Amino acid sequence: MMDRRSMIASGALAAGALLASNAAGATVLPRAARRPFRGRLGKVQLLQVGVGGSIAPADRDELKQHPDVVFTGLCDVDADALAAASKDHPEAFTCRDFREAFDRHAGKFDGVVVCTPDHNHALIMMTALKAGKHVYGQKPLVQQLSEVRAILGAVKARPSLVTQVGNQRMGPTGRQHAVDILRRGLLGKAIEAHVWISGPGDQGDGYFYYGGMKDPIAPPANVDWKLWLGAAKDAPCREGLVGLRWRSSWDYGTGQLGDWCTHLLDVLYFAYELPSPIAVVSQTRTASDFYHAQHVHSTLTYPVSGERFAKDRFVVHYCDKSQAPSRAALGLPAGSWPGIGTLVVCEGGVLLVEPEGKIQVWQGGKPVDWKTIPGQGEVQARNHWHSWIDRITGKPGAFVQTPFTAGAGMAEAGLLCCRAARHPGKELRWDRATDSFVGNDEATNSIVRREYRPGFELPAFG
Repeated sequence: MMDRRSMIASGALAAGALLASNAAGATVLPRAARRPFRGRLGKVQLLQVGVGGSIAPADRDELKQHPDVVFTGLCDVDADALAAASKDHPEAFTCRDFREAFDRHAGKFDGVVVCTPDHNHALIMMTALKAGKHVYGQKPLVQQLSEVRAILGAVKARPSLVTQVGNQRMGPTGRQHAVDILRRGLLGKAIEAHVWISGPGDQGDGYFYYGGMKDPIAPPANVDWKLWLGAAKDAPCREGLVGLRWRSSWDYGTGQLGDWCTHLLDVLYFAYELPSPIAVVSQTRTASDFYHAQHVHSTLTYPVSGERFAKDRFVVHYCDKSQAPSRAALGLPAGSWPGIGTLVVCEGGVLLVEPEGKIQVWQGGKPVDWKTIPGQGEVQARNHWHSWIDRITGKPGAFVQTPFTAGAGMAEAGLLCCRAARHPGKELRWDRATDSFVGNDEATNSIVRREYRPGFELPAFG
């Protein structure tokens, strides 16, 4: 698997150009969002909440290269990470508590970049939206199923603000071409999709960890543990949580399926404009009170209509541990699958796209050069981070590929798959309008929402 920093560096090479058309699902924002920007010295002033870790420095490095950007605020519960980031931005104000940034410094920034652990995403992003700030938020957009509808409500209440989810793999042209082929129906009507992510060893201690719950320890001296917990319930610190292990935990992360959903399901959502799923069933042979499950095979069912689909239901299989489909069952020649992939089965062919954009297509069971498929539109590479800034400043033709309205659906799908694994083998009928599983109070009460700590509740929007 390509490591995250290498992937970001690859994506950065795609800087400069914009899509020439709406073929890859670009979202047109309200006219109010296209007004010329009037910031201090014409710069977009940014606050970054969460400045360390594996992704925040890369996001900051990309954004600061835009000529219209200045970082005026830095916030992190980790004093060491905050001090290190401040060396490159000595004029920026600093704080440990994101609430202080909004209470004392709100006039000093126009946009917020959120790179915290997943469990605080919705709280900080919604606070920023309520304060009238543009937001770049890391994926997955939210950590609770109930937060999907909450953050969509916040976006609806602030239509002039520009939002972007950290989905930088859509910057280069590869995944855009996959979207274009599917969106135009060049392989015929869609039947189903298979999506899979590879995984570490069952006892792996890398980016994801499933080696057993560790004993409580004293929090690192440089970390304000209560602020790190934020919206989550009071709990002791445990070895490795502050580093990477939070990603695998039930309370703070979303596991592999949730973490990767934006990077793998995006092609489906952009190509087919999928609605909210109506059902999910997850099979697994592992379970834990503290960690997300492994060896998960989830099936999502979407109600669909129109010429893009072969049936009135579109089914997506989303799995970890590289649980890819049978090639023979799909009528494909013998061979091996990549460790990670998004595969779409259509009436006139099968398309596979890998995370970095490599595409394979089969028609009539035989491989074909996808570039020779007639009817394709033009796509161009772009810089994912800079597009957000260009949209804020009103640059002609600028757009964001993955606004929160798109990222919320992807996060919902990922969360349904990983959380339904707590009820293995049971088909759960999902109703986003009520944030509930129809006829299953046990599932609704156990996997849909959390109780927020006092002082860290989601802000209300009138």
